[in-house]
Amino acid sequence: MFKLISLNLNGIRSAARKGVEDWLSQSNADCICVQELKAQKEDIQGTLENLAGLNGHFHFAEKKGYSGVGVYTKHEPSDVKVGFGNSEFDAEGRYLELCFDTPSRKLSIISSYFPSGSSGEDRQEAKYRFLDAIEPYIKKLKGSREFILCGDINIAHQEKDLKNWKSNQKNSGFLPQERQWMTKLLSETGLTDVYRHLHPDTTDDCYTWWSNRGQAWANNVGWRLDYQIATQALGQLARNVQIHKAERFSDHAPIIVNYEFKI
Repeated sequence: MFKLISLNLNGIRSAARKGVEDWLSQSNADCICVQELKAQKEDIQGTLENLAGLNGHFHFAEKKGYSGVGVYTKHEPSDVKVGFGNSEFDAEGRYLELCFDTPSRKLSIISSYFPSGSSGEDRQEAKYRFLDAIEPYIKKLKGSREFILCGDINIAHQEKDLKNWKSNQKNSGFLPQERQWMTKLLSETGLTDVYRHLHPDTTDDCYTWWSNRGQAWANNVGWRLDYQIATQALGQLARNVQIHKAERFSDHAPIIVNYEFKI
């Protein structure tokens, strides 16, 4: 089995203080994709650059205390690609791709952090620009490689992906244009939303993010914002998925998938 974990940390140093390192050390994961590091290289050097016995690779944002993604891996990559060639969003540290190429297969594991538009109209417009930029990149990548894209996509795709869908239809993360983008991407590429492939009808158990406001966590008023999206052949090899809620390391929960392949 290939065990792949994805988690928005909401600050790697904050998550470390809440015990994420101990939990990951017991996970026996092959790769761990993390988002929203909120740190620079010097902040984690010698402390969090490696976790759970895995070597870390990172894409840090230029702005301090903002964004950033990483992949911790048990296996040595054949190549590491930092950014996806868009100057606006590469400066924000939103895409990291590790390649594991063999004579028989070209495989990538990707950690990506899609922008949130919840802070205002300007960031929502930035989110739309990101979606417009990343879509052709993903489609081109799919034409040449097998991959699993892990990340905080910041979109609840369907009504069953959030608790209060009726009252959130005008809120970022559940806007019609965002949801249509997701539908179009999956339908035109044949990519697999791995969680929905394994659990097509689950509602309350599917959430991966809860607002810190009110009693959202206590009342399970959540959203499914975190995904593992795989090319079709790899998606068919997903055997089980778990959303870890027994411990809280951030406002997101880890999503854990076991695939029946090895690197």
